[in-house]
Amino acid sequence: MKAEGNTTIEDEVAKILIKNKLTISTAESCTGGLLAGRLINYPGISSVFLEGAVTYSNEAKIKRLGVKKETLDRYDAVSAETAAEMAEGIAKSAGTHIGLSTTGIAGPGGGTEERPVGLVYLGLYINGEVKTKELNLSGNRQKVREAAVIKSLDWLRRELIGK
Repeated sequence: MKAEGNTTIEDEVAKILIKNKLTISTAESCTGGLLAGRLINYPGISSVFLEGAVTYSNEAKIKRLGVKKETLDRYDAVSAETAAEMAEGIAKSAGTHIGLSTTGIAGPGGGTEERPVGLVYLGLYINGEVKTKELNLSGNRQKVREAAVIKSLDWLRRELIGK
């Protein structure tokens, strides 16, 4: 996805992060590392991107990110509550200003009427404040994963520029 002119969304985000010396880490489930990979496309991102974790299983979310077992039991792995704990957990463990997380149902299976394929939650932790966003995406597994990455980067960009 192009942002403005010939730059990509990850270029725009990376420039803002670097200019403002804001460090970032990512915690991914359904996107499986695509988010970190997009950020790493930008040369020089190593000055602000400290780490990314793919925490696909509930056990990994608990062990690596500190997501509470009670949260997973009560709300499920695909929930705003889990996304929030993932974002805060990665930011705190990595020591970054920002933590960005993704968790969802990419398909083709795993969805229900209440929780359909394409349901994705994003978590964003910035200097002590946690926000979440619910997405209802469509397409095949790869399209859902790629759309979740683009939406998360665009959301982060908008938060950083105050829109």
